[in-house]
Parts: sequence; C-alpha cells; structure tokens
Amino acid sequence: MKKTTTEETERQEKFLTDSGIEIQRTYEKRDIAEEKPGEYPFTRGVQPTMYRGKLWTMRQYAGFSTAEESNKRYHYLLNNGTTGLSVAFDLPTQIGYDSDHAFAEGEVGKSGVAIDSLRDIEILFDGISLENVTTSMTINSTSAILLSMYVALAKKQGADLKKISGTIQNDILKEYAARGTYIYPPKPSMRIITDIFAYCSTDVPKWNTISISGYHIREAGSTAVQELAFTLANGKAYLKAAIEKGLDIDVFARRLSFFFNAHNNFFEEIAKFRAARRMWATIVKELGAKDSRSMMLRFHTQTGGSTLTAQQPQNNIVRVTLQAMAAVMGGTQSLHTNGFDEALALPTEEAARIALRTQQIIGYESGAADTVDPMAGSWMVESLTDEIEAKAWEYIRRIDAMGGSVAAIEQGYMQDEIAASSYAYQRAIERNEKIIVGVNKFNVEEKPMDNLFTVDDSIRAMQMEKIRQVKAERDQAQVTQALQAIDAAARSEENLMPRILTAVEAYATLGEIADVLRNVYGEYKGN
Repeated sequence: MKKTTTEETERQEKFLTDSGIEIQRTYEKRDIAEEKPGEYPFTRGVQPTMYRGKLWTMRQYAGFSTAEESNKRYHYLLNNGTTGLSVAFDLPTQIGYDSDHAFAEGEVGKSGVAIDSLRDIEILFDGISLENVTTSMTINSTSAILLSMYVALAKKQGADLKKISGTIQNDILKEYAARGTYIYPPKPSMRIITDIFAYCSTDVPKWNTISISGYHIREAGSTAVQELAFTLANGKAYLKAAIEKGLDIDVFARRLSFFFNAHNNFFEEIAKFRAARRMWATIVKELGAKDSRSMMLRFHTQTGGSTLTAQQPQNNIVRVTLQAMAAVMGGTQSLHTNGFDEALALPTEEAARIALRTQQIIGYESGAADTVDPMAGSWMVESLTDEIEAKAWEYIRRIDAMGGSVAAIEQGYMQDEIAASSYAYQRAIERNEKIIVGVNKFNVEEKPMDNLFTVDDSIRAMQMEKIRQVKAERDQAQVTQALQAIDAAARSEENLMPRILTAVEAYATLGEIADVLRNVYGEYKGN
C-alpha cells in the first residue's frame, strides 16, 4: 500500500488571508513586546481591564420608513437590552434632499429613516432621554445639519449639552474613496468638518465628532490591509486639518473614533484591530501629541454586510457570530451585529433580536470578555499583527508621498486600489479558489424566505405632508433670515455650526440648508 504523505493530505499547498498574507503551517516562538493593556502604544487594548470592567456598547443599526416607525424599533431594541442606538438615514437625507424633492422619488425611507426637519427628530427620539443614551448617527455630507437637529432636541428636552454623548460618522473622505454620498467638493467639505470639531470641543465636549470609517472601504471591496491603511491615512488628514484650524491635538484627538468592518478571516481580523491601535498611537504621537490618552484608538465595529449571502441566509448567523467574536477578541469599544436576512431586505424584528442576542451570548456566556487581549502571545496572531502593520505602513507612505489622503483621492489612487481588490476577490469566488458556503459550494434547493421586511412607497406622501405642515406653521421670515446667515458664514471664516443650529431651530428643512451650501460651494462630480 502506498504511504500517504502529509503533503498529499493537505487541502491545498498554500493558505492566504484575504489580504494575501501567507499563513504558515506552524508558528515558532518569537520575541513579543511586553506591553500592558491601557498603555502606549495600546496594542493590547485602550483600557487596563477592558471588558472585565465594562462590556462593549451593544448597538443595533436601525432606521427605516418614517420617524414614527423607527421610534418603535428603538424602543423595542432598548427594551431588549441594547445599550446604544445607531441611526440609519435614507439616501435623500444622506445627500441633502428633502422627501418632496424630485431626486428623492423611490428612495424615501428605504435605506434608513427619512429626516426632513427638526420635527422628524422630535418624533424619532420621542420618549428617549438624550442624556441617558448614546447615539451613533451614520451620516456624512449632512452631518452638521443632523447633529444640529440632535442638539436642538437635547436643548428642548432640557438636557445638559456637556453630558450628551454619541458619534456622528462625519467622514467625508471615505465617501469620495468608496461610497459616493458626497455633496460638496473635498476642500469645503473638510472646512465643514473642522467647524464641527471646533464647535463640539466647546459646546458638546463629550460628543465624538467623527467616526473615521474603514467599514465602507471594506464593503467596497478592499482587503483588510487596505481598510486599515486608508482609514488611518484619512484619520491623519483630519488630524492635520484640525491642527491647521488651531485646535489642540491633545484635546481634539480624544474625540476621534473609528469604525471598522469585521469579516470572516478570524485571525486576520483580530490582528488588524491590534495593529490599528499601535499604528494610530504612532501617528498621533508623531503629529505632536503629548498626552497618551490622545493616542488611544477607540473604535466601533460592524459585522460585514458584504459577507452576508441571500443563499441559505441562516448561515449568516454563524458568519456574524465569527465576526463579532473577532471584534471582541480584537478589543472593540462598541459593536453592531447584522441581521441574518439583511442580504434580502431590512432586518425583521426576529433577525434584529437574534443579532443582539449573539452579542449578549458572547459577552455573558462565552468567557471571551473575561480576560484582556486573550490572543496576546499567540505566535500566529502576533506575527499577523506585525505583517498587517508593515503592509499598511507601505500604503500610508505612498499616500503621504502623493500629498495625503485628499490628494490621493483626487488622483483616484484609493478608488483604483479598492476596485482592483474587489475584482480579484470576485474572480477568486467565480474560479472556486475562494469558497463561500451555500454560494459556490454546498448548495441546496431553497424556497424564498417569507415575511421579509419591506417599506411601502406611500411613505413619501406622508413625509411630503409633514413638510407641508412644518412650512405652514413656522415663521418664514425667521427661516429666511437664518438661511441668509448660513450663506454669509459659508462665504467667510465664521463657524457654520451656530448658524445651522439657529436655522434648524426655526424649522428650516434639511434640503433648504443643504441647498444654501450647494449654492456657495457647488457640487462635486468626482473623477
């Protein structure tokens, strides 16, 4: 009988991570930096005790249809143990159009909640004390307007603005690179962002003024290494813009947070998160920070939407669990887990509950949260952390040589790199070099899923009527004056935020405010 060799029983000759890093058969003992959690450069975590002291914030991304319907879902999630809200906005809201605009037709309430004026925000958070909940808002081009609406509601509730906390995504650079919901050209967009930084540093000091997002870069098809490199390069650009604005890096940098994706390559994802902390600490220190607290990278994680499959959707529960566990073992500060049916429609309440329970089981039953950085000292994970970091620095050096992220985006560099990676990944699936269970292997005959969540097109008519009522009841002279003040501020060096807040409180609509800025700055058409 022929003897079977080890080589002959292997599935394949070479194993690679999704970033193309070769996985060795075994890893040997190696020198490991003796770092303590909660200390520079924070490879092992930003807090000495991590989840032993407090679990990560368990968020569920929600927002659909009208503010009334989304408010019901928020109360449902809060009653089921969610500890922070995460708001999704529909496409017209994201790109600065009211629901009655011709460009909004067919999109109102579809990808998130429709917000046209302060009236919608009042309804969205009805019965929810803004002092007692942290809110993350996934909004970029119109972030100054949505934040102003949130602040206006907090004031109406009698909240102490020094106490309200949450995050606006406010990351316009990744919109140009990967997602596309931009309005204005890069330079005025960066001006609006730094105005938000300056305003919040004095008026809303606990608010995280930007969530620098690798999530959408990864969703567009990047590798884990590209996600890390492009995200930190963008973060570096925001830091430099704030410094040029005259802000103190040791004050401002503490209000930055990051937003990463978690995909299925378990150990690569853990290593990516560990490398991110170490790299960011280095970047902030090199830009002049003296306080180690300024160098902490705090991040939110969402499980990978692009990894969800319409085929055998229940398999997505397993995928989400793996991704969530990687985020926890990588030291995330907050986490959103996707619903298993999101490749087909907005998540049903059942899917949202299972997604939340996944986090709770990891937090309370798995033991993964009982020690700090449980993968520290793993020769494999430590090696991957170093390799991912080295490859990410190569990208950042190239971007720096181009003049930074804005220049790299204007030259199409990031876009081209992401597109090439996305193409290569899809080709690997088509060639069966990359196995996706239920898609190109282990297929079964399936019946269509029942009870999918859908949004009725009649939502637009409801929103249009609400806009009509708001305009009929407000003081139009006050609105006109407030919009003119925004125009004047946009043409000068004056901070835009107080002017936008005044307009919001007068019930100017989101579209009206965005149009004033469109008139001053123009619209960006891309490459």
